[in-house]
Amino acid sequence: MSDLGSWPAAASRFLNRVHARLAARGHAATGFVSQPEPRSTGAFARGRQLLAGNLMFAGHLVEARDAMLWDLDAPGPGWDADIHGFRWLDDLAAVGDPRTRVLAQKWLWGWIDRYGRGRGAGWSPDLAGQRLIRWIHHAIFVLRGIDSERSGRFYEALSRQTVFLSRRWGATPPGLPRFEALTGLVYAGLSLEGMEAHVDPARRALGAECARQVDAQGGIPTRNPEELLEVFTLLTWAAAALDEADRDADPRHLSAIARIAPTLRTLRHADGGLARFQGGGRGIDGRLDQALAASGVRKRQADGLAMGYARLSAGRTSLVIDAAPPPSGKASADAHASTLAFELTSGRRPLIVSCGSGAVFGEDWRRAGRATPSHSTLCLDGYSSARLGAPRWIGGAERELLEDAPGKVPVQIDPAADGLRFEGGHDGFVQTHGLTHARVLELTFDGRGLVGEDMLLTLNDVDKKLFDRRLDSVRLSGLPWQIRFHLHPDVDAEIDMGGSAVSMALRSGEIWVFRHDPGPDLTLEPSVYLEKGRLRPRASKQVVLSGRAMEYATRVRWSLAKAQDTAIAVRDLVTDEAEPST
Repeated sequence: MSDLGSWPAAASRFLNRVHARLAARGHAATGFVSQPEPRSTGAFARGRQLLAGNLMFAGHLVEARDAMLWDLDAPGPGWDADIHGFRWLDDLAAVGDPRTRVLAQKWLWGWIDRYGRGRGAGWSPDLAGQRLIRWIHHAIFVLRGIDSERSGRFYEALSRQTVFLSRRWGATPPGLPRFEALTGLVYAGLSLEGMEAHVDPARRALGAECARQVDAQGGIPTRNPEELLEVFTLLTWAAAALDEADRDADPRHLSAIARIAPTLRTLRHADGGLARFQGGGRGIDGRLDQALAASGVRKRQADGLAMGYARLSAGRTSLVIDAAPPPSGKASADAHASTLAFELTSGRRPLIVSCGSGAVFGEDWRRAGRATPSHSTLCLDGYSSARLGAPRWIGGAERELLEDAPGKVPVQIDPAADGLRFEGGHDGFVQTHGLTHARVLELTFDGRGLVGEDMLLTLNDVDKKLFDRRLDSVRLSGLPWQIRFHLHPDVDAEIDMGGSAVSMALRSGEIWVFRHDPGPDLTLEPSVYLEKGRLRPRASKQVVLSGRAMEYATRVRWSLAKAQDTAIAVRDLVTDEAEPST
């Protein structure tokens, strides 16, 4: 199975190598025709860490001051892809002093010396696209003080990658990798002498990809908010570069930008970060606001779902709910079993979260992050609402697709007596237990209170018979369930009121209190917060309600509200802690 499944990936890698070497025989550009405005921004702190020799890529830290990046052995999967994409050049350019320029030049020309003639790692269309964008964005930064001989090799390497991309972009998997490849090709065609012929084919291909991958509601098949932001950013960069060169973007390209922008606004929490669902993170700081501003699209999403997510907001509080079936087929290779899970942010402080993607911490954490218990929703009898299938080769790596996922997720959003009301349900436990999970969430108009109700229901005689069989198998002891509310690591939580409530303090000074109706057990348990850019998972806590389903209908009511003495307006003056030294 594994050998057979890996054949297409092996064939693609072989063809990449062939075309990379053929590209070395082509005519090389000798300079720029024009140069797009630098738009990729990095992190100043990360740039300083790279200068200090603390090299962190793909979740792995290597301490190697003054080392040649390409001499280091990859400490784990993902390292090579991370370094060959040259995103680190954004971080060094963000510092922009002479020492970081010297380091950037050392690593860039080191890559040219070792890989520039089409040999070795890094010759895949998506990575070539990422490199071209960064090299062109930061050309002034890296070319300063460079002699004509090395300058010539820089343009020669750019030309080879452009020719390679023109031949191999179609081999990239649909989605973000293909958008990276095509955007890089547009940039190179517009910027490099003698490469103008590549612009129109790349421009049309980018438009066609927008029509295929971006649906009418501005969503993409993976339903990953962070991936949607990356696609949107690339599209705005390509459109701006074409406009600066007095070239028109494909109408399908511009239409996709106009559809995506309102969706991203729906997926943005009150603190400006993205909802962390389906393998996505919060996004690079400032990237979302920058991309939305660059798009020029001011429209907001109409009432209803955006890429399958519902958003309730009031006062300083935002609530984002995963309210659709998870992705299916190949798009589910990194998908999560998070149906009806929610996240809540108050002001600029996340309170209820998802654990997130653990991909940077290895396969075990990646699988754990995809399971229902890693999300703020109900889990039944140790089952996730969707299950992971057997590993398959997807996009050059082994991935487990989601199987037995919810197919029916009815949703309704209406005004309530004192706020907004969300009602939803899913059938992810029907085939295994005969039970449908239904969830009701009501957010008050002032954003100070959330009332929730979770139900497990049998909807027909067939469901009742299956539930009875499951109940008989455990000798009528009931089917165990848990409702989890994962807390952000910065939330200080403790059991209060004799064990009947949980008090949660945010760093802004706000106090939130969790309560529930009598019946379920209330516990405060360890949890983790999985985020990119960290060396290891961050410890956090989770509020857990637990009990057993004994009847055809189980109903659990709970509430989350600001303490009465919490001010209506809070001046959040506490600064976030700096990232730990890496």
